[in-house]
Amino acid sequence: MLAKSWTKTICTFAVLLSMPILLFGCGAKQQQAATETQVKAMAAIQQDTPLSFEYAGEVKGTNEVNVQARVSGSVVAKYIQGGEQVSAGQSLYKIDDGTYVSALNQAKATLAQSQAQLSNAQQDLSRYAQLINSNAISEQSYTNQQQTVAAYQAVVEANLAQVNKAEKDLGDTVVRAPVSGRLDVNDVASGTYATAGSTTLVSLGAVNPVYIQFSISENEYLKFNQIFNGNFIGKEVNATLSDGSDYPITGKVVEVDRSMPNDSGSLTVKALFDNPDNLLLPGMFARIKMTGETVKDAILIPQRAVQQLLDKSFVMVVGDDNKSVSRVVKLGSKVGSYYIVEDGITPGDKVVVEGLTKLREGVPLNATIVTGEQLGLSLDTNTDISSASDSQTNSNDDSSSSGQNQ
Repeated sequence: MLAKSWTKTICTFAVLLSMPILLFGCGAKQQQAATETQVKAMAAIQQDTPLSFEYAGEVKGTNEVNVQARVSGSVVAKYIQGGEQVSAGQSLYKIDDGTYVSALNQAKATLAQSQAQLSNAQQDLSRYAQLINSNAISEQSYTNQQQTVAAYQAVVEANLAQVNKAEKDLGDTVVRAPVSGRLDVNDVASGTYATAGSTTLVSLGAVNPVYIQFSISENEYLKFNQIFNGNFIGKEVNATLSDGSDYPITGKVVEVDRSMPNDSGSLTVKALFDNPDNLLLPGMFARIKMTGETVKDAILIPQRAVQQLLDKSFVMVVGDDNKSVSRVVKLGSKVGSYYIVEDGITPGDKVVVEGLTKLREGVPLNATIVTGEQLGLSLDTNTDISSASDSQTNSNDDSSSSGQNQ
C-alpha cells in the first residue's frame, strides 16, 4: 500500500515538472508565428509565350463624304431617309430649278442668235469669194469678212459653253449619291436653303468594308519594325467589340500614316475589315489585337509582384529559409497580367504577390502558395511592348513606397 502511494506521488511530480516544458514549447511556437509575415506567393512560370499587342480603336466608314449641293437654292424634294443604304448615282435631293431653267432658255436663245449671225457672215464670205475672183471687190474687203466670220464663230462657241453650263446647273439641281453607302441621320429637311459648296445635305459612307483606326507610340513603331521586318502592312489583326465579344472576321493593316504629329507622338494605323452583316458601324469602339513573335521558354511573373525604385525593378522572393529575399529583375514585355522576366528570376522561384506593402528583406515569412487562376490572372489581355520602367513609373505607387523601405 505504501509503495503504491509512493509511485503515484512520483508520477504526479513528474507531470508537474514536464508542464513548464510543454507550456514553454507552445509559447515559443506562438511567438514564432507572431513574428512571421503572412504573404501570398506564386511560383514563376516558364513556357513558350506569344506576344500580342492590343490597342483601342474606332470604326470608320470607307469612302466617307459630305454630300453638298453644287448649285444654290431651296430643297424642294427629299427622296431618301437618314440611315438608309443608297447606291452611287441615286437621287437624294431636288433643288428648286426655276432659276436654272430660265438661265438655260436664255443661253439657248443667245446661242441661236449668234449662230444666225455666223450663218449670215459665212454666206457673205462665200459670195465675197466669188466676187474677188472677178476683181469685183478688194482683197481687203474679203479679208475683213473672213475676220467677221471668225469673230462670230468665237461668239457661237462661247454661247455654246454657256448653254452647256446652264444644262449642267439644271442637272445639278438633282443631288445624287457620289458613292454607294449608308446615309447618316443628320440629313437636312425639305425647305432648307442650300448654298453651293458649303451646305452639307447629308453624310455618306460605305459600311462594307470598314476601317478600324488606332494609334501606336513611337517606341511601339520601332519595335514593330524589328518584329515585322520593317513593314506590317498586310499584318492580320483581330477585333474585340465593346461588349467583350470577338468580331468573327479577321482584318488586315492597310494604311499607316507617313508621319507622327508633334502634338500626339503617335502613329495612326488603319485596319480593313469586311462587314457583310453591317455589324460594325462608324463611331463604334473596338480593340485591335495583333500577334507577334513567340518567346521560347519565357519566364513569367505577375505584374503585381513587381516594385519600382528609381530606375530599378525588383521583386520579393521566398528564400530557402522562408525569409524574404529582394531580387533586382530585368523586365521584358507585358503579356496579359504578367511580365516576361529577362534576368533575375529562375523558373519555380516563389515570388511574393500579396503582402508587399511594408515587407523588408530578411523578414520571416508564412507564405501561402497560390496559382494565377486563383489570383484571376490571364495571359490573354493587353500586351505592352514599351519599356517596363516606363510603364511601372506611374502605376506602382504602393510598390515604390515599399521599395523605399528596403
